[in-house]
Amino acid sequence: MYGGSGMAKAILICGRIGCGKSTYAAQLARESRATVLSVDEIMLSLFGQHCKEAHDRYAEGIRRYLFRQSVELVRRGVDVILDWGFWTRQSREEAKSFYRARGVAWEFHFIEISDRAWAVRLERRNHAVEAGESQAYFVDERLAQKCASRFEQPERDEADVWITVS
Repeated sequence: MYGGSGMAKAILICGRIGCGKSTYAAQLARESRATVLSVDEIMLSLFGQHCKEAHDRYAEGIRRYLFRQSVELVRRGVDVILDWGFWTRQSREEAKSFYRARGVAWEFHFIEISDRAWAVRLERRNHAVEAGESQAYFVDERLAQKCASRFEQPERDEADVWITVS
């Protein structure tokens, strides 16, 4: 964590797709009266399930915008929860550098999930998406493999809060 206690901060939620980040972020927001900033919510609102090869480019633009918004909110005394995964060490280091350069406090929360629990959650999530009960991405086998291959689990010293889902 960077920054002093008692001041507003950015909470960065790290974890694989479907591990429970959004549920955890919503719980934290209720408990702390924080604001959740979600790339997926914006992407799904604008483009639905399928923006194909443009996804990563659009998502990156949204992340840059939300980073700027998060600084404004924290400076106004509002805790901000960034619910977008931080799948790579590089993305985590860039976030730390971004906030450090602006004098903004942050915490990293990591949700570790076993492969078995992940498979169960993805199946449950996909059923909810198909039934129209969830505004989340449908994670087919191709997307699950893409996500699994890109995800770099943090080291213990990278996370301020480590949650294990088995």
